[in-house]
Amino acid sequence: MILRISILLAFLAAFSSCLVHPKTSFTEQSRPTAPDYSQPEAWAALPDRKDSADWTPAPDLPDLQAEAEADVFFLHPTIYIGRKGERDWNGPVDDPGLNERTDNSTMKYQASIFNGTARVYAPRYRQAHFHCYFVRSDSASALRAFDLAYEDVKRAFEYYLQHYNNGRPIIIASHSQGTTHAKQLLKDYFEGKALQTQLVAAYLVGIPVEADYFETLPPCESPDQIGCYVTWRSYKFGYFPRWHDPSVKIVATNPLFWNTSTTPAPKELSKGLVVPSYDGYLPQRVDAIVNNGFLWVHKPKFPGSAFFNRRNFHIADYNLFYVDVRENAKRRTEVFLKRR
Repeated sequence: MILRISILLAFLAAFSSCLVHPKTSFTEQSRPTAPDYSQPEAWAALPDRKDSADWTPAPDLPDLQAEAEADVFFLHPTIYIGRKGERDWNGPVDDPGLNERTDNSTMKYQASIFNGTARVYAPRYRQAHFHCYFVRSDSASALRAFDLAYEDVKRAFEYYLQHYNNGRPIIIASHSQGTTHAKQLLKDYFEGKALQTQLVAAYLVGIPVEADYFETLPPCESPDQIGCYVTWRSYKFGYFPRWHDPSVKIVATNPLFWNTSTTPAPKELSKGLVVPSYDGYLPQRVDAIVNNGFLWVHKPKFPGSAFFNRRNFHIADYNLFYVDVRENAKRRTEVFLKRR
């Protein structure tokens, strides 16, 4: 148990510290080498090879990518957070240490959610440094770093469409910085375009989605609605961050009800949270209520929870609802396939 708690704390620390950051402005010369998406190593997950997205927490949640009739295009969160040597505006895609951390965290505990219903495609991209979300003195460089990251995301998605999709239903899923890019990807390639007919749903987690961001793509209001998006950011019950602006309307989905209502959802509805390095999943541990664009959750009990004293549950946005999201993605895909 002590070992598991230590691993959990290391996992939390990896997502919550930012020690090193860029000291100079963004320049074209500072760009890391662009990924070549025709090469398997440019992808963190592909369905026809063994990788961390194949992981499942229990035997009753098998990896079914080989028989899946849909695809998920998954965009991972910021892993380039400011460890020793991480002082550039964008993270390289050929850094073995950075890639290993990506694979052992977000691929294993987030992208794997979808392997029960879809083939998992997850590109590596030159992610913007975590510092870009907080920079004040050089916002122009931060924006250029985000633009460079999105440039990769677009190229990866276009390669996926040309070489892998073959007209199959698509789930867009993302977390944190991945959602920053997924929002724009949905605008550029889906909303009001032919590809929108292939969209099962989008899981836009960990970044605010403004109520007026999309013109025609609606928030989901039922667990079997398709062609819509869900979004949430998890915080401890009753907590509003200092930067909260109630005048800005942010969409929030309750992943126990799968709608945007403010009705409290009891923990008895929770199908299962997953804790890193804990075998299995834990049902009926998480309640949820939408409040002013946030998803409030009472601190759940799990092995090591005594050490989890944060009020921002950002790193656990998916883990808290691991089985709920997994089953919901399957349900929406089944509806989509029946209707098509």
